[in-house]
Amino acid sequence: MKMMRFNHQAIMYAFLLTVLATQYGVITVKADNINVPSTKQSLGQRLFFDNNLSLHRTQSCATCHMPTAGFADARDNGVMGAVSMGDDGHSLGDRNAPTITYAMFSPPFGQAADGTYRGGQFHDGRALDLAAQAAKPLINAIEMGLPSKAMAVMRIQENTAYVTAFRQLYGSTIFADVVQAYAAIADSIAAFEHTKNFAPFDARYDRFLRGEYQLTEQEELGRTLFFSQQFTNCNLCHQLRNSSRASDEVFSNYTYHNIGVPVNYTVRSLNSVTADHLDLGLLNNPQIVDVQQAGKFKVPTLRNIAVTAPYMHNGVFKDLRTVVLFYNKYNSRSDARQINPETGQRWQIPEMADNLSLEQLETGPALDDRRIDALVAFMETLTDQRYEPLLQAQSSLEMP
Repeated sequence: MKMMRFNHQAIMYAFLLTVLATQYGVITVKADNINVPSTKQSLGQRLFFDNNLSLHRTQSCATCHMPTAGFADARDNGVMGAVSMGDDGHSLGDRNAPTITYAMFSPPFGQAADGTYRGGQFHDGRALDLAAQAAKPLINAIEMGLPSKAMAVMRIQENTAYVTAFRQLYGSTIFADVVQAYAAIADSIAAFEHTKNFAPFDARYDRFLRGEYQLTEQEELGRTLFFSQQFTNCNLCHQLRNSSRASDEVFSNYTYHNIGVPVNYTVRSLNSVTADHLDLGLLNNPQIVDVQQAGKFKVPTLRNIAVTAPYMHNGVFKDLRTVVLFYNKYNSRSDARQINPETGQRWQIPEMADNLSLEQLETGPALDDRRIDALVAFMETLTDQRYEPLLQAQSSLEMP
């Protein structure tokens, strides 16, 4: 099986930084007082990379959403990248930082006609959209740590280029109201996150759909299994479009499910959350009071999934193959399939045993190793072209 994807991450990402920045426009921007951003997108890009928007001026949005790592957090943080470390240098969160590639396609959080909840940002949808999401980390005590919106606005006004840009783009009186000024900060970051830089649709899978790439036999088997109504249940949650050949498939229907993910005890032993705490998922969303939503988390996109380990809302699994095996355990009667290959022990019990989405989990036959590997191979084809070198680097670091 594949292992140790993260042990050499610092070397891997440092090596690829220049290539990615040069070829694909993924850049680290240094804020200054000279060049004035002329659009909301360019202003948001500057803010996205600006460490001055954290209390100790050590972190930016890009710290936890690294452009060289699929816009996820590739730092080890003492927990194999499972959760992020805050600006204070020691605070650890309790949830994994999701990629923000393709995040623009998640609809605003809401309830569909059939009663299911969809969309929003964060694992529990508590942010309506990308602008609402961008507004939260800056003033989160264990993230970027600013004590107030007013402090964020003050930091913006330290930079004369920012002041000019905000006045040109949001009105000459934008700084007269702290709430409006702070909303403009979030709005501009969201505008940047809506650019093609975050959703190029140029992975091998996309090139295959355009006739520019021939899937390998293993990748084609994985594609067939993924979209099959008979052999797997992947597309029940990880397909948005009606066609299996849609050119803009984001591989999530943005619904919420409890799939029985266990507690990440490594994280809980190091952060301030007690081991017996229950992450209630969707029920933590202030808009939700229905206890039947407890333990449900938003279905993530599978775009760039192969280069944004570790996995699940708490980063409990290190390897993508482990994730497939975790799902497969629901359909297998084999004792061997009830063992987590990363621990050598039986799969741990769910953090939240109620409200499991068994209708989705217990469909299809058990998969053999050939089909499991094929699904992993197919998901690797969902990697944006600029991140394909990461797959090659990971392959060279894997243990036999």
